Amino acid sequence: MTQQYLRPKRRFGQHFLEDPWVKKVVAAIAPKATDHILEIGPGRGALTFPLAAQAHKLLAIEIDRTLANALNKSVNGTIDIIQADFLELNLATIVKEIRGGSGLLRVVGNLPYNISAPIILRLLRHAHSNGITDATIMLQREVGERVIALPGSKNYGPLAVMATLHSDVKRLLNLPPGAFRPSPKVHSTLIQLQFHKPEFIPSSFKQFESFTRQLFTQRRKQISNALNSVTFGSSFDSRDCCSQAKLDPSRRPAELTLAELIDLYEVVALS
Repeated sequence: MTQQYLRPKRRFGQHFLEDPWVKKVVAAIAPKATDHILEIGPGRGALTFPLAAQAHKLLAIEIDRTLANALNKSVNGTIDIIQADFLELNLATIVKEIRGGSGLLRVVGNLPYNISAPIILRLLRHAHSNGITDATIMLQREVGERVIALPGSKNYGPLAVMATLHSDVKRLLNLPPGAFRPSPKVHSTLIQLQFHKPEFIPSSFKQFESFTRQLFTQRRKQISNALNSVTFGSSFDSRDCCSQAKLDPSRRPAELTLAELIDLYEVVALS
């Protein structure tokens, strides 16, 4: 089955990368002969085959049964295809299936715009503990800006905080709508997350993520007021928490660094 007969399906948010951009993306990923690659959403295989030609092994996870079946008819010994939803798979099991011997375990993906944030968050939570070194992913540019945003910027929020907690992140490429078929109405960006053990470790990762999400619902308010939107097991005095965390209560949540957010969380958690 050739690519021209595999029409994109709107319900999966499919936009397939055009050939002129494939080489640019592959070059940015820079796969090595010892790499094990986990590809999320291979689509028609635009990246799958050139990446597999340079890597040791590639496992692709495709939710669309039609595309998965078509890819299975074309694969060779270095490529395996799983028809499944990445968000519902046991990541540890998948890692064991693809990894063997030496070499890096890396993630690549042209992520559907409608579920890119949940996929990113799942990788941030579990990649390092499962031995995944990095993820190079294509996103809607607005989502990419939320991942790489710095404290004080308009896009800084929970996604950037979690990315900073679990990784070093950088932008590799910007892609125009014409880089895909069908052309989306938005621009895209290629970013790379280099996963690492957190330098600052909250007492509960899950609770810290919830705390950050709640706090940033009032990102423009002063911290002392924004804390009133945070629900914990017991009540706490917001100004007293700011004092214990050595934070000016008039600052805004979007101005706080990762270390400051963790300090504030720990004070609130112990209140």
